[in-house]
Amino acid sequence: MSLETPTPVVGLGSEIWSTLRLAFPVTVARAALLVLVTVDAAMTGHAGAEQLAFYAIANSSQIVLVLVGIGLLQGITILTSQAYGAKEHHHCGVLWRVGLVHAVVFGVVLAGISFAGLSFFRLIGQSELLATGSAEVLVAFSWGMPGVLLFAVTTFFLEAINRPLPGMIVMIAANLVNAGLNWLFIYGHWGLPAMGAEGAATTTSMVRWLMFAALALYVLFMRDAHRFNVTGAMAGALALGAKMRRLGGPVALSFGLESATFAAMMMLASLFGITAAAGYQIAVNLLALAFMSAIGIATAASVRVGNAVGRGDWAAASRIGWICTGMAALLMIAFAIPFFTAAGWLARIYSTDPAVIAVAVPLIGITGFLLLFDGVQGVLMGALRGAANVWLPTATQLGAYWGVAFPVGYVLAFVVGLGPSGLIWGLTSGLFVAAGLLAWRFHTIARRPIARY
Repeated sequence: MSLETPTPVVGLGSEIWSTLRLAFPVTVARAALLVLVTVDAAMTGHAGAEQLAFYAIANSSQIVLVLVGIGLLQGITILTSQAYGAKEHHHCGVLWRVGLVHAVVFGVVLAGISFAGLSFFRLIGQSELLATGSAEVLVAFSWGMPGVLLFAVTTFFLEAINRPLPGMIVMIAANLVNAGLNWLFIYGHWGLPAMGAEGAATTTSMVRWLMFAALALYVLFMRDAHRFNVTGAMAGALALGAKMRRLGGPVALSFGLESATFAAMMMLASLFGITAAAGYQIAVNLLALAFMSAIGIATAASVRVGNAVGRGDWAAASRIGWICTGMAALLMIAFAIPFFTAAGWLARIYSTDPAVIAVAVPLIGITGFLLLFDGVQGVLMGALRGAANVWLPTATQLGAYWGVAFPVGYVLAFVVGLGPSGLIWGLTSGLFVAAGLLAWRFHTIARRPIARY
């Protein structure tokens, strides 16, 4: 099929249903991934505000590293979805295995970087207590990094061939295992030492490896594994690996820029003290949990746009991108309601400390305004990645996060004197700019045929 020959137009209801069929299990899986962090934070918070602050600082750092690694591997989603759309199924399994090799290499490198945590925390001005405690937690996270990247590659492969359910099931099971192991390692039951935040990170690392093992077994033994060439010859592996890295580089930069902005804001919040860091962590964790629904739609947008590009239907790619964006906007507005109306109840999930709750409640309310812009820009980035349009959107995020969000947040927090609330308002301003510019970019590329990468 030529680029200029679109398939018949599909009705709006059918497009929404097709997106939801893929987005729902992806959303549940991504939400379950974040629930691991939420449960860790909540259970650690009940071990004390100090332990929650250790966890918050270490987690914000390791998330940056993990997301950079995941970004480097995002080419798997783009290339596999386009190959699947073009009915080149034999390339899909080769891409999965190429991704596994890269995941091991990237994971080991990122794990090594984690051991520099103490020096980094001291360099950015953390107190010795926070620097030492957070560094120990970061090291506990490190040995699970290859595992989480291997799991990510396998998830991307399955989602790109429109099979998101196994990843969802594995993530739900992982949450049950994680909660049980947390009970043992955080609080020190059954004769084990009470490890607090370090115990939560240790549990996370264990679970990440179990998640990959379970999902890899599914891929190897699925009924049509042969059709997708998951164990056969790896023809073209070097060329596919090079393509994956070229696509993954800007996506990793994009993920790194976004997560580094949030991490930097977390570090700034910690300068207001342990209580402020704990309260800020609660608000940001709730934001991330709600954002997982947008991530599900963003993944569906990326896969479905990629499928449409692969089969040469650029009109469908445009239609799918805008429909997904509208769905995300409506969903984020719905999620914002409890942020405005039940902030106190949400804060008490994480902590019973009145001082921490007093900090968290107003921050949660402000975060409700941020949700809409965060969800819209996330889905637009997904649609653009499906079209293999990655460099200009990454530059857009660079300007929005570090040219707007960070300086505005710093000025509001430290110069104007709004404290942690100013940091949230800074993020809101940056995400507003990102959403507007990415919408303009997708509008620009969607008006003309989109070539396969």
